[in-house]
Amino acid sequence: MMDHSKDGLPVVFLLLTLFCGGGSLPIDPPQLVTAMVGDDVVLPCQLDPPVDAVAMTMEWGRADLEPRFVLVWHDKKELLADQNQAFKGRASLSISGLQHGDVSLMLSSVKVSDSGTYRCYLQELNQEHQVQLLVGASSSPAISLAGLHLASSAVVLHCESRGWYPEPEMLWMDSEGKPLSAGPPETLRGPGDLYSVSSSVTVEKRHSNSFTCRVQQRNINQTRETLITVPDDFFVSPASCTPCVAFSVVFAFLFVIAGVLLLWRWRQNITDTTTQQPLMEEERRKEEVKNMEEDLKKKEEEQKDLMQVIDTLTEGFNALNEQKVKVEEQIMKLQKQDEENDEKVVSVERDETEKTEGKGQGHLKMKRIITENNWKLQERKEELQQLTVNLDKISKKSEEDLKRFKERKKSLDIDVEKIKKHLEEIQRKLSEKEGGDKRGRRRQERGE
Repeated sequence: MMDHSKDGLPVVFLLLTLFCGGGSLPIDPPQLVTAMVGDDVVLPCQLDPPVDAVAMTMEWGRADLEPRFVLVWHDKKELLADQNQAFKGRASLSISGLQHGDVSLMLSSVKVSDSGTYRCYLQELNQEHQVQLLVGASSSPAISLAGLHLASSAVVLHCESRGWYPEPEMLWMDSEGKPLSAGPPETLRGPGDLYSVSSSVTVEKRHSNSFTCRVQQRNINQTRETLITVPDDFFVSPASCTPCVAFSVVFAFLFVIAGVLLLWRWRQNITDTTTQQPLMEEERRKEEVKNMEEDLKKKEEEQKDLMQVIDTLTEGFNALNEQKVKVEEQIMKLQKQDEENDEKVVSVERDETEKTEGKGQGHLKMKRIITENNWKLQERKEELQQLTVNLDKISKKSEEDLKRFKERKKSLDIDVEKIKKHLEEIQRKLSEKEGGDKRGRRRQERGE
């Protein structure tokens, strides 16, 4: 480092000596500051008494970093030689603040990795102050219908939320805000040290079928929640007929589709922001290649998601059609049984006209039993007919969704091919230019 203190020693060396020397300063507990990923934050540090600090030597650092220097100020300017690379262009001081004894550190676009305990040290005054920064991240949870408990006429709800820091907690509540009994949430730690949390709960039909999934992190004072209202029709009675049970299984299958769609939409909403800066032609092309490769990667991920959605929808659509066939067969059987019962009633009535007086009561009882059975058959047939109507509606909706996603997949395939061709063209031009530059340098070396 070229900058030196008044007695000729490197400034950073002096700071290291003072930091690691035998003398120790009384240190108050670190002041806690919280921020969210992407925010700009100020780590406070005030001189006591407040004096002009523009000409002073000071250090902002973190002991767990290597090098530990976040910002070093000396001779009225920042010293950048030994600054930790993670803070290049993101750490600064306010000149007007320094003039009034405010040596607070300003950090821009904070990351989860910025979390830690920072030390503000003033060499001339032998003062120091510590600030603990906690950088948090949060996201809204997504609820999907995961299945049915046929034995208890209950619905299984699944909630998932990604991109949290620190590790959050998840809980379920009913429409009155009372907690629901659910198993312990599953927590996973992924890229960037961010957490994903998920949980499932089984709910039964009640006065209000509204349920809330809440994710919260008390240390950063963040709470996100999502409400879902389950239609009454989704709570299947255990006494329902066999086709209704099979239909419920199809519903559960469609709930899985809903989860896949949520994942696909979540990925679609992920966007990156980049700062455009003037670049030379070659650098501009390299930057263009980088952006196109990132765009290509996202579109290929969306392709995979779409394929999964299309496969799942196709499988669900086929299952619905199979179920429709089974229900129609059931209706035909009931129709046939109904006709047979009508014939029995006619037969009983015919016998009744020929009956002897002692057999009259027996014939009447048989007629009543057959008639009551007919009523039950009619009720069951009406249930199945309504079930067929519902299956037709869902089948039509599934067919429309399938068509829409196939069209989106086709459009996406075209985009991917265009990007690949454009990317190959740019990379070819870069290779040709690089080859030309090498040939030019070789000619210069040979003196041509």
